[in-house]
Amino acid sequence: MNIVVDNISYHVEVYGSGEPLLLLHGFTGDSSTWQQFIPVFEKNHQIIMMDIIGHGQTASPDEQQPYKIEYAAKAIKKLLDTLEVDSTNLLGYSMGGRLALTFAFIYPDMVRNLVLESATPGLKTEEERRERRIMDEQLGNYILKEGVNKFVNKWENIPLFATQTRLSKDVKEKIRSQRLMNNPVGLAKSLEQMGTGSQPSWWERLGELKCPTLLLTGKLDEKFCRIAGEMQKQNENFEWINVDDAGHAIHVEKPEIFGTIVSEFLSNSS
Repeated sequence: MNIVVDNISYHVEVYGSGEPLLLLHGFTGDSSTWQQFIPVFEKNHQIIMMDIIGHGQTASPDEQQPYKIEYAAKAIKKLLDTLEVDSTNLLGYSMGGRLALTFAFIYPDMVRNLVLESATPGLKTEEERRERRIMDEQLGNYILKEGVNKFVNKWENIPLFATQTRLSKDVKEKIRSQRLMNNPVGLAKSLEQMGTGSQPSWWERLGELKCPTLLLTGKLDEKFCRIAGEMQKQNENFEWINVDDAGHAIHVEKPEIFGTIVSEFLSNSS
């Protein structure tokens, strides 16, 4: 279905019944990222999958404001209001994890349990954020100039996704074909306005989070393992699970383990 919020059409899919579970994909992804987990999660949950602004079948407007991470979080609140959901479990991967964390800070009473897969609270210093904004703007301009196809060729070969070279040909082709469906304007503006250089840094506020929170990383993703370790030090209530032989996208590389970990966490935290 499509839900219009502030004149922007968002693609949303809902499955099953029970306690809501909102799933937020990563940069260049869409709601189909979670398709294989429907049979697992819908046993106990009403699954809500959406295409984040600038991705998939959701609109890619020219204005900058709707892509800002706080605005995107407020749009999710309005989507949930439309679906008559007053609180939800929330799972976000990478960019979706940063958006999920932002939502949890703005609407703490709406988040029952939080799962952050390979996510960060942002960059700690203004200097780091400034440098990242420059890099993201350059990459955004590259997408607009060269097109999605050339960008995807570049993106799927960055070190962060090196462990995905081990995936089967079918899985790799499926991921690639989904990425190619994205709108260049949507990707460019998402980078510029929702990237770690533009979003607020939540590091100093991590201790405020009261909802049960699971940090999920792959042991082969050294950068995000380090980030998760630092996050856990900021809030003793954070649980951290580090998955063997997995990189950044645990849900892609180890889907069965991922589904089991998330289901058990949500079940134990209910």
